[in-house]
Amino acid sequence: MATKQPATTTVPKEAKVKKEAKKESVEAKVTRQFTIDCTKPVEDKVFNTTNFAEYLRQRIKIGGRTGHLGESVKVGNDEKKVTVKADIAFSKRYLKYLTKKYLKRHSLR
Repeated sequence: MATKQPATTTVPKEAKVKKEAKKESVEAKVTRQFTIDCTKPVEDKVFNTTNFAEYLRQRIKIGGRTGHLGESVKVGNDEKKVTVKADIAFSKRYLKYLTKKYLKRHSLR
C-alpha cells in the first residue's frame, strides 16, 4: 500500500528575500507627543513655561545640530504645560535630560 504524500511547493530563497526587503523599506510615520506638566512650580511662581519652551527649542539636537528643529519637532507651551511633538525618533529620556539641565541651570533642582 502506497501512502500519498502531500504535494509541497518550494519557493526560491530569492523570492523570500525580496518580500522581506519590501516590508522593511515601507516605514510608517510615527508621531510622538510628550507633555511636561509644570502646574505646581507655576502656581508657586517659581517657573516660567515660556522660558523653558524657548530653552528646549534652542537645545534639542536634530541630526547633530542644535536649534534647527524644522518641521520634524515642534515645541509649544501654554500657562502650565509644555508640549513636544516629534515626527522622527525622539526619546523621553533625552527630554528628561534637558529638563533636569534647565532646572539645575536656574537653581531649581
